[in-house]
Amino acid sequence: MKILAFAEQREGKFKKSAFEVTQAAKKLGGQLGMEVIAVVVGDSVSGIAGELGAYGAGRILTVQDPRLHFYSTTAYAKVIAEIARRENAGVILLPASQMGKDLAPRLGAKLNAGVAADCTALAVGGSDIVASRPIYAGKAMISVKVTSPVKIFTLRPNVFTASPVNGAASSVEACTVDLADADFSAKATSVKVAEGRPDVTEASIIVSGGRGMKGPEHFHLIETLADVLGGAVGASRAVVDAGWRPHDEQVGQTGKTVSPSLYLACGISGAVQHIAGMSSSKCIVAVNKDKDAPIFQIADYGIVGDVFEVLPALTAELKKTLGK
Repeated sequence: MKILAFAEQREGKFKKSAFEVTQAAKKLGGQLGMEVIAVVVGDSVSGIAGELGAYGAGRILTVQDPRLHFYSTTAYAKVIAEIARRENAGVILLPASQMGKDLAPRLGAKLNAGVAADCTALAVGGSDIVASRPIYAGKAMISVKVTSPVKIFTLRPNVFTASPVNGAASSVEACTVDLADADFSAKATSVKVAEGRPDVTEASIIVSGGRGMKGPEHFHLIETLADVLGGAVGASRAVVDAGWRPHDEQVGQTGKTVSPSLYLACGISGAVQHIAGMSSSKCIVAVNKDKDAPIFQIADYGIVGDVFEVLPALTAELKKTLGK
């Protein structure tokens, strides 16, 4: 039995989660005595595949096809399922990204495999893998075992470490999977890439704004602070629903789940749906004029004050400290 790690890439560049998933697979493989194989799917990806060797992949398999340049849920699922069968993979790891969340249940159906989603830790107990994952909107953690012969786990981005090891040996092998046009019944036809700031799911620093910002015209305060820190801009659901910010910035149960090193919540009260999407952040700083706001219950540091006074002062001080 082997461990298969799906390494997500976009436009010929690996997502950070690809390295996290690969290194998590390497750690599990060492504990279970299982070979680790990384799989890269796309168009012209052989040139980047070798990067995974430094994160623990002994073998790296590439499946290339011009039609795979854009993500296709049906085609990608067929490719990964076929590789898993060929390699007799008993464990499959994917990132809990938008792509991974889409692929995991399809793979589960194709391989008759159980799925443990959005895992924040993996441990080995005897011959079993025990996954930890949040439940009840992040209010509790549960330990999960997958009992099917093939087990699938999706790993929450920014939770698992990824540190390259120089000189790691690996081999890159090209594989072919027969794909018909019918396999591309669902596919993306274009991708709009955000420029300037990182995506919230991969950012190590996020500055988020809520209804306390009182309007889209005030979000320049959030953007300026995020730029000073080299971070991403996030938003609560209320802000996105009001049309103040785009949906791809939404953090929460119905938006994106994030785990940055630093999360600044500005003018966000802390509804349970929002907390579910950011409670695993390493350090949470909250700015709110209501001292009884629920966000302060989970914040590591809290500032009770008006965001329109605190944010400019904080930004100015950080510019001085960081020399910007």
